[in-house]
Amino acid sequence: MTLNLCVLTPNRMIWDSEVKEIILSTNSGQIGVLPNHAPIATAVDIGLLRIRRNCQWLTVALMGGFARISNNEITILGNDAEISTDIDPQEAKQTLEIAEANLSRAEGKRQAIESNLALR
Repeated sequence: MTLNLCVLTPNRMIWDSEVKEIILSTNSGQIGVLPNHAPIATAVDIGLLRIRRNCQWLTVALMGGFARISNNEITILGNDAEISTDIDPQEAKQTLEIAEANLSRAEGKRQAIESNLALR
């Protein structure tokens, strides 16, 4: 038995295919979803979505959003998302360094919050 997973962002469809299992980062922790999972709607945290297809796991970076699970259908509406194989490690490292520098230079609560969000 499988699950139908659809991951959408405002700009594109990231994933639309059958999967065996997922592990999703929510605002209250990680949840694992197998076929015949109880219906649920939840906020998605900034973090990783792990997808199992047969014996292989794939990782997707999610930038928050919402998920709905019902009748072996999973729909994730994300603010942004990127499949791990599409991420350039050098570019990610540079972006991380910039975000860390901005956080260390943040002045005031608002800048600190914005910088922390960018770092995540």
